[in-house]
Amino acid sequence: AILLVPRARQVVMTAGRLTTNQMSVSRMFIFDKVEGNDSSFLEFEITGSTYEPIGDVFLKGQKIKGSDYETLHELGTICIMCNDSAIDFNEFKQAFEKVGEATETALIVLAEKLNPFGVPKTGLDRRTSAIVVRQDIETKWKKEFTLEFSRDRKSMSTYCVPLKPSKLGSSPKLFVKGAPEGVLERCTHARVGNTKVPLTAALKNKILALTGQYGTGRDTLRCLALATCDSPMKPDEMDLGDSTKFYTYEVNLTFVGVVGMLDPPRKEVFDSIVRCRAAGIRVIVITGDNKATAEAICRRIGVFTEDEDTTGKSYSGREFDDLPISEQKAACARSRLFSRVEPAHKSKIVEYLQSMNEISAMTGDGVNDAPALKKAEIGIAMGSGTAVAKSAAEMVLADDNFSSIVAAVEEGRAIYNNMKQFIRYLISSNIGEVVSIFLTAALGLPEALIPVQLLWVNLVTDGLPATALGFNPPDLDIMEKPPRKADEGLISGWL
Repeated sequence: AILLVPRARQVVMTAGRLTTNQMSVSRMFIFDKVEGNDSSFLEFEITGSTYEPIGDVFLKGQKIKGSDYETLHELGTICIMCNDSAIDFNEFKQAFEKVGEATETALIVLAEKLNPFGVPKTGLDRRTSAIVVRQDIETKWKKEFTLEFSRDRKSMSTYCVPLKPSKLGSSPKLFVKGAPEGVLERCTHARVGNTKVPLTAALKNKILALTGQYGTGRDTLRCLALATCDSPMKPDEMDLGDSTKFYTYEVNLTFVGVVGMLDPPRKEVFDSIVRCRAAGIRVIVITGDNKATAEAICRRIGVFTEDEDTTGKSYSGREFDDLPISEQKAACARSRLFSRVEPAHKSKIVEYLQSMNEISAMTGDGVNDAPALKKAEIGIAMGSGTAVAKSAAEMVLADDNFSSIVAAVEEGRAIYNNMKQFIRYLISSNIGEVVSIFLTAALGLPEALIPVQLLWVNLVTDGLPATALGFNPPDLDIMEKPPRKADEGLISGWL
């Protein structure tokens, strides 16, 4: 599969692992006061950047306890109950690792740091102290079922029933998390302390404005909104088999807060993208993040320069759908970023690139990525991805690192060049032998080379040097040359 990469006239990669995927919540906010359209927020900062739940929560530079803020009781409960992931302690590595999605694992860690109900941790060992908050909340609530995430509503939710009375009430609730713009559309109220107030359009705009600052600031945080439905529909009134109806169940929500997750870019990605550009490779980033956050990340990793105008080079999934087919194709030819996309967009982008005779290398790790991985000339699955993605791909990226793809391109070009060198050598050597034998036979002269001598020339004189040529190191400028044409022959007219 590596040898296919240098065949492209122009290779277009959809980059999957540009960040470390080691997510941690570093900032969050909730409402402090709301009086009409006038409001103020409480903005918290959280320390600790690993999956081990060790860190503190600060408000205006002062360390605080999560149990002192009633809204954080509900926020911590949502983090635990609206979640299908966990953390696990790896005895061999002596470190905590995620089990499931990185985003959900970061919420689990946040809840443990918040400790919203003040669960004692003194005297507990390292492993036990990391899960006591979850155990405590799960004694208060029972998850009945999950309304799985879908791209149309950009959220997921869980239907939970109380096991015993608590400050959050004694009736079933629907805990929701998702993209801020999607969740806020369905919010009618906001949680302020132990009460809730109507959520006006002005308040929604303030939430989105602060969320935008988180997504485009110095840390480029990925934001999730957390909300609750205090009076959800009864389970027997829901059609749990039809995900298109989930949107109608997550209504009349109460906004609780927004969490901002730090997912820093890999250190080596910037240099790798520079090398791709020099090698004639165009990197297209396809992501589910919102447009502002995605553009900020792309500026940090070199897909866009700091001051570059992204007009015509960056599209959200909705903007892409609104374009006529001819414009969609043109957008694929020039764009470097597609945000808030659905799985169907990935396949469509690959199809448009192929229609322009481009060779595409597609990366992915989920079940939804499988069709695009299968359709692309080079499907590259992540080592941590699903079995479905791996089976649909031609290559598996064991370390989930985008820079490894660039290294594979360099190695592929080096192997291809070495193949051409030893084939040239063997052809030139064999032409001399063929001409010599042909002329002696045509002129009736004695044999110039007897069979044993021919074997010696082929096996020793030719074989060893040709083999050595196959191990030549890459040329120093190999990643500064444009890709060759896809239909170019292995051997040209002049060898």
